[in-house]
Amino acid sequence: MGFKVTIVVLVLAVAVVYFTKYKHNTVDPVILNSSYDYVILGAGSAGCVLANRLSENPESTVLIIEAGGSEDGNFNISTPFLAGSTQLSNEDWKFRTEPQKKACLAMHERRSYWPRGRVLGGTSNLNYMQYIRGSRHDYDGWAREGCTGWSYRDVLPYFIKSEDMQIPELQKSGYCPTQETVKNGERCSTVKAFLRPAMGRKNLHVSTNSHVTKIIIKDKKAIGVSFVRNNRKHVIMANKEVIVSAGAVSSPQILMLSGIGPQEHLKSKGIPVIVDLPVGQNLQDHIMTILDFHDNTTSVTTIEKLMSPISIFQYLAFKSGIMSKTHLEGTSFITDDENLPPHLQFNFFSAMFPAKFVDTYIKTFNLDHKLTEGKARELQRHEDRKIGKFLAYPILLHPKSKGTIRLRSRDPFDPPLIDPNYLDHPDDAKILLKGVRKVLKLSDTKAFQSIGASPQDPLEAYAPFCDNFTEDSDEYWICRIKYYTLTAYHSTSTCRMGTKDDPTAVVDPELRVKGIENLRVVDASVMRDVPSGNTNAPTIMIAEKAADMIRNIDSVKSIRERIGQLL
Repeated sequence: MGFKVTIVVLVLAVAVVYFTKYKHNTVDPVILNSSYDYVILGAGSAGCVLANRLSENPESTVLIIEAGGSEDGNFNISTPFLAGSTQLSNEDWKFRTEPQKKACLAMHERRSYWPRGRVLGGTSNLNYMQYIRGSRHDYDGWAREGCTGWSYRDVLPYFIKSEDMQIPELQKSGYCPTQETVKNGERCSTVKAFLRPAMGRKNLHVSTNSHVTKIIIKDKKAIGVSFVRNNRKHVIMANKEVIVSAGAVSSPQILMLSGIGPQEHLKSKGIPVIVDLPVGQNLQDHIMTILDFHDNTTSVTTIEKLMSPISIFQYLAFKSGIMSKTHLEGTSFITDDENLPPHLQFNFFSAMFPAKFVDTYIKTFNLDHKLTEGKARELQRHEDRKIGKFLAYPILLHPKSKGTIRLRSRDPFDPPLIDPNYLDHPDDAKILLKGVRKVLKLSDTKAFQSIGASPQDPLEAYAPFCDNFTEDSDEYWICRIKYYTLTAYHSTSTCRMGTKDDPTAVVDPELRVKGIENLRVVDASVMRDVPSGNTNAPTIMIAEKAADMIRNIDSVKSIRERIGQLL
């Protein structure tokens, strides 16, 4: 008993030190100027990078506007293992899609839950911290389609510029544990890496809890922005540029509210049309499904391990141990042709939900509440048999189905209509089926069998909607894919980049909005197509490159020269 009391006291002591250390790390309110050279809308993965790079020039004044507050109000944000608990928190927009016709059939109202960051650092504070550049073929494809300056040779230096490689194995070989935006055992979001280090600059102001309502446009020139903070309307003018960096969901919403978007749609909402552009179209997202496998070793993370006093103390005192990892243990990519981007990605997650947390499981994936009891029985059965589980996620990288972002109304506080149109194209389910089959084949290897896994394990999952199909048949797995269609949280391409004459493009290769002066979009929404992998790293790269274009400088010349012979 004495030892336990000592541990509890130590944990509480370290917790006091921890929270005292970070208590000051908030955003002090500032008196805003009437105008700035650059006004950035959204302090997410791209916006934080832009704010840092543009304010490097002491002659330029920069304002970044964020709808949410400080990331330090939520301890779970900084803790890698608790990434999932940031969803549905106060730092999440808590978006849900429109009901899907051919996918998400096991979800409540057939809607997919779409977490998006409403906080300094944006979704880089909610994601699972995976850092993946994508395939070189992605960017070479953009360049071939007219996006001059966006080939892999062009963008690689901008990836390298912001990277801080801490994995010795990767420096020596092509295999390593997953790369994550984690530093010293804590999430290293873009607010930590880019915005906070620049907050001391006198030429940079940060306005939090500020909801943008409209970009002010005069004579087809962006001259300022309107937003609401503390229930008061504010208008700030932009001397040089307004830069929209609110992400693939909110950036098109802001543009459409400002009169930039599909003509007929804007008219239907009573919004005067300034420029008719395909804003909100071409929505792309990676989708996945889950396969569970047995693990008879002690490597799987359980709630008992996580909540043990030793684990908590280890993390609070030393930023190490179970809580310092996401437990996404590995990533692999599958392609049929080395000259093409991979079409499938596999993720492996070595943690399991306990039966007593089944409500959290159902809520996290927005599953139909009718599934709760059956899912609880499945989880309890594994606990009773003392069987550990790890998860495999086959991910569709290049969906042929495209969706839309539309306005619900002209009210800027109404959430947008999100319709990813999952599995609308029949090839998407077929390719994801190939991914399922490849994972099952992998589970039949000696490596999987050595820890007690087998191809039969995923068939134990509670999936009542597919019971009418022959177990393990293609029809059975297509059913599972259609009912349990999960977003990989990688929405892109709703303000697509392209040439001047491209009817699908919203911005040009300089990321300038077509037909409007002094207005750019810089975030995942400008991606020509969704890249082959997680999207946070490419979004940061886009912001790094955009900052150079805006400042008309070449900050990566030395990097380019150093790697030139390798390309």
